[in-house]
Amino acid sequence: MPRLRLPAFLTRPRQLTRSSLLYMALALLVLVFVPLIVTTSRWMHAVRIDLTADKLYTLSPGTLHIVDGLQRPLKLTLYFSEHATRDLPQLRSYEQRVREMLQEMVARSHGRIRLQIIDPVPYSDDEANAEGSGLTAASGGSNGERVFFGLAGSRLSPDSENGAINQVPEKALSIAFFDPAREAFLEYDIAKLLYELDQVRKPPIGVISSLPVEGKPILGQQPWAVMRQLGQLFDLRMLDPAQVKRVDPHLKMLWLIQPTHLSADALYAIDQYLLGGGHLAVFVDPDAEMQGSPYDVGGVLPEHSSDLPRLFAAWGVMYDPRKVVLDRSRALQIELAGSSLNHPAMLGLGAQELNRNDVITASLQRVNLSTAGYFELAADASTRLIPLFQSTGDAEAVSTQRTMQASADPASLLQDYQPDNVHYVLAARLQGPFHSAFPERSGESGHLVASRGNAEVVLVADTDLLSDRLWVETQNILGQPMMSAFANNGDFVANMVDNLSGSSALLSIRGRATSQRPFTRVQALRNVADQKFLQKKQELERELADTRRRLEELQPPKGANSDTLTTEQRREIEQFRQRQMVIHTELRNVQHQLNAEIDALGLRLKFINIVLVPALVILIGLLYGWRRTRHSRRRRS
Repeated sequence: MPRLRLPAFLTRPRQLTRSSLLYMALALLVLVFVPLIVTTSRWMHAVRIDLTADKLYTLSPGTLHIVDGLQRPLKLTLYFSEHATRDLPQLRSYEQRVREMLQEMVARSHGRIRLQIIDPVPYSDDEANAEGSGLTAASGGSNGERVFFGLAGSRLSPDSENGAINQVPEKALSIAFFDPAREAFLEYDIAKLLYELDQVRKPPIGVISSLPVEGKPILGQQPWAVMRQLGQLFDLRMLDPAQVKRVDPHLKMLWLIQPTHLSADALYAIDQYLLGGGHLAVFVDPDAEMQGSPYDVGGVLPEHSSDLPRLFAAWGVMYDPRKVVLDRSRALQIELAGSSLNHPAMLGLGAQELNRNDVITASLQRVNLSTAGYFELAADASTRLIPLFQSTGDAEAVSTQRTMQASADPASLLQDYQPDNVHYVLAARLQGPFHSAFPERSGESGHLVASRGNAEVVLVADTDLLSDRLWVETQNILGQPMMSAFANNGDFVANMVDNLSGSSALLSIRGRATSQRPFTRVQALRNVADQKFLQKKQELERELADTRRRLEELQPPKGANSDTLTTEQRREIEQFRQRQMVIHTELRNVQHQLNAEIDALGLRLKFINIVLVPALVILIGLLYGWRRTRHSRRRRS
C-alpha cells in the first residue's frame, strides 16, 4: 500500500516575517492596555492645564476649599436660552465662560455636584421650571423671545435606608441672571451659592445695637425693613451689651450698630472674637438721627454719636465722632415746610462713589446716607483701609454741632462752604493683622494677642442708612404691606452680611479679570483714525458755523422773495456746498484708511495662525523625521 505524503508547506515550520511579528506585538499591546485603561479610568483623571494669561479657569484656593468640603450632594441646573440668543454673540460667549467654570467645579467635586444644562424653549415645562426656580427672564431675544440665563441649585438628601440619593431637594437657591457686567465676580457668586446650599441651618448672626432696630411692639412699631429682610435668611440673635462677657465663636458674624457706653468686658469680648477668626461689622455715627427723642429717656437728650476709641486705636483707624461730611454735589433733595431744598448733609451716592471692584458694592447703583462721618488710617497702622464708598472731592467736614443747629434750616450749611478737596471714606473694609486692644489682660486664660492671619472688619460711618426713610417706602396694597425700594441700602447690608457670614474661604475669593480680551493693536489704530476723524469733524463744524453766520448776514429779511438773492449770496452758498462735499470726501477717505489698516492687520493675524504656524509645525516634523531616517540608515550600514 503506497504511503501518503503531506505537502511540503505543511511539514516545514513557517518562518515569521517582520511584519507578522509587528502585528502580533500590536495585538498584544491592545490586549494588555485596553483592560488597563478601562480598570484605571475610575481613579485616573485627565490633567487640566490653564494656559490663559490671567488664569481664568483656575479655581481660587477659597473655591477649592468650599468644593472639597461639601457635605451633601448638590444638583445645579444651568438654564440658557440657546435659540433665543442666536443673534447675541456676547451673551453666548459669556455662557461658555459660565459653563466652563461650572464644569471645572464639577470635575473637582468628585461626584458631589451634578450639572444639567437646559434650553428653556418658550411655553415648555423647562421654562416654567426656570421661573419657578426664581430665574429672571430678560427681553431682547430673537423674534422677541425671552432670554433665560441663570443657575438653579438644590441640595439633595440621602436616603436613610439604602444610602441612595433622594431626588427631592432639601433646599433650593438660584442666581436669577448671569449679568456679563458682573463677570469679575462670577466665581464668587457660584461659590457662594454652593456654600449656602451646603448649610443645613440659617447662619447665626449676633447683633448689638442701641437703636430700635427691632421696633417697639408695645407702640405698634415694626422692626426696620432691613432687619425683616435679613431675618428671612439668617438667624438674628440680639445681644444685650450689658450682659456680654463672651461672644459665641460659632456666630458667623457680629454686627455692632451705634455702639455706645460698652463696658470693658463687652469690648474685650468683641476684641477676642475678632482675633479668634470672627467676622465683624461696625456701624458708628456722629449724629444718629434715629437714636430717639428726648422724651425716650426721662427727658434727657440721648447721646447721638457713637465711637469705639480703644478698638479703633488698636486697629489703626482714625475716626472723629464730632465731624460730619457735607457734600453739596451729592446733596439729596428734601421737602421742608412746603418747599424743596438740597440738604448737603444727606447724601445720595451714585456708581462713581461706590467701589466697583468689591463684591459688596459692585452691583449697587445708589446708596443714601445722612449726617455721616468718615474714617482715616493712622500713619503707623499695620492694617489696610479699602474704601467701599466715599464722598466726592467737593466735600467738607464740619462739626456735628453745626449740623444739629441747622436741622431747621439745612440751607444754612451752604453758607461759607469751603470744599476740602478730599474724598472722605464713609465706609470701608479694614484688612490685615490685628492686635489685641487689651494687652494688660494677657495673663487671662485663652487670651489672644493677635489675629490668626489676616482678619477683616467692615466699617460704616453712618447708621441712618439702615432706617426705612432713606431707602424704602411701604405701601398698603389689598391689605398687605408691600415694600418699594428707591435706593440700594438694603442690598448693601444684605451683600455685606452675605459676604462676612460666609466662610473664610468665601471671603478670600476676590474679583478676577474678565474673559473679554481687547484687540489692543486694533484699538490703537481706531484711536489714531478717530483723532483724524475728530479733527476733520471739528473743522467741518467750524466752517458750517462760519458759513451760516455769513449766510444770515447775506440773506434777505423774513418774508422777502428768495429771488432777491444777489449773485454774491448764491456764490457763497455754492462755495459752501462744494467745500462741504470736499470735507465729506476726506472724511470717507480717513474711514477707508482705518478699515484698510484693520483689514491688513486681520489678514496678517489670519496668515500667522492659519498658514505660518501650521507650516512651521509641519517643517519641524519633517526635519525630525528626516534626521531619524538618516540616523537609522547609518546604524544599519
